[in-house]
Amino acid sequence: MSDHSRTSLLTGRIGAICVLAFAVAYGIGASRIDYSFSSDPLGPRAVPLMLAGVLGVLALFYLRSPGSAEGFPTGTLLLRVLAVPVVLVASVAVFEPAGFAASIFLLTFGTGLIFGAPPLKALIGAAGHAALWWVVFDWLLEVYLPVGALFS
Repeated sequence: MSDHSRTSLLTGRIGAICVLAFAVAYGIGASRIDYSFSSDPLGPRAVPLMLAGVLGVLALFYLRSPGSAEGFPTGTLLLRVLAVPVVLVASVAVFEPAGFAASIFLLTFGTGLIFGAPPLKALIGAAGHAALWWVVFDWLLEVYLPVGALFS
């Protein structure tokens, strides 16, 4: 077996283990959904638990037989890959204090920069994206969106 195919198998298996861990965590989170009443006979846990189960089974299949995968990223590509979850965690961290619009703005702006957008275009895109989802959720669907403790 060549080094490239071993690396490919290892990369596929690492990905499968990550997906399996996510499926287990998602299933645990879904099992903890508490509800006092529901008009749905299955309740709010059913769909998330089914999704976790399907995702877990598919991850096990992929773990057993990963097929070919790209090599593990190195250098600047690895930094960009790792920057995406960092931006996501930062966006989640500012959600409560700064609200929905600031959180989605940060997520879109940071992701745009990571993927090589010029700063001005990332800024305009992030502002448009935040405004779009604010209009959709707040005005059209009438879903309450938190404005954040800093702005209330």
